[in-house]
Amino acid sequence: MSVAILRSRTSHILAVMAVAGVGLAACGGPAPASTALPPTQAGTASSPTSASVDQATQASETPAAPVTSPAVTGDSLRLVPADSGNEARYRVTEQLADLSFPSDAIGVTSEVTGILVVSSEGGIVPEKSKFVVGLTSLTSDQSRRDNFIKQRTLETNRFPTAEFLPVEAQGLDVAALRAGETAFELVGDLTVHGVTKRVTWQVTAGLNGDALTGTAGTEFKFADFGMTVPSVMVVLSVEDRIRLEYDFNFVIEATGGS
Repeated sequence: MSVAILRSRTSHILAVMAVAGVGLAACGGPAPASTALPPTQAGTASSPTSASVDQATQASETPAAPVTSPAVTGDSLRLVPADSGNEARYRVTEQLADLSFPSDAIGVTSEVTGILVVSSEGGIVPEKSKFVVGLTSLTSDQSRRDNFIKQRTLETNRFPTAEFLPVEAQGLDVAALRAGETAFELVGDLTVHGVTKRVTWQVTAGLNGDALTGTAGTEFKFADFGMTVPSVMVVLSVEDRIRLEYDFNFVIEATGGS
């Protein structure tokens, strides 16, 4: 599927359609050869009747049906996380008592599920798009930190997941995406610790075979989502900034008109 570079708002997500075309192109065969009209037999040609002229005119004025990949049979398509290559993590700078320099506390999980639905017009369908990250499986290099974060900061017994509802992709360059890699912003609603805020992710993405891969990141303060800065005896200080990062690997699936 070939997608022109558009500059309107909806053109941003048409990059997803371009990605889909690359992945789905292998499903279709070569374009059908053009069919030429048989030559007129000598001595049998006759002037066209007015009815045939009207039919020919009507046929020429009727727009051709859009050419679509046989794999896209509905009015939308979706991107879903592949079985591997997806990892979400938090990153917080802390100053430990036994170190003379700050370091990053990093907790990671591969428990990422969800779906990104793209309409036939090329826009994200927010009411059908959603990503969920399991927080109870977050692990770092220290189990003591993990227990504290889950029990006192994230309160995973009450809020076991983080959710992101994508709304709009901004500044997405279709040509650069198809060429291999490009950067853009993904705007949506993030829910953490029972609080929902509009956030913007800085995304770098590109085509890798039939998959869309890349990284995304955003940041915020603890209080933005109703959390307090962690305070334990072995930690002298914790920076009031949480950075969320996501390494993603999406595959494209056709829907049946949902």
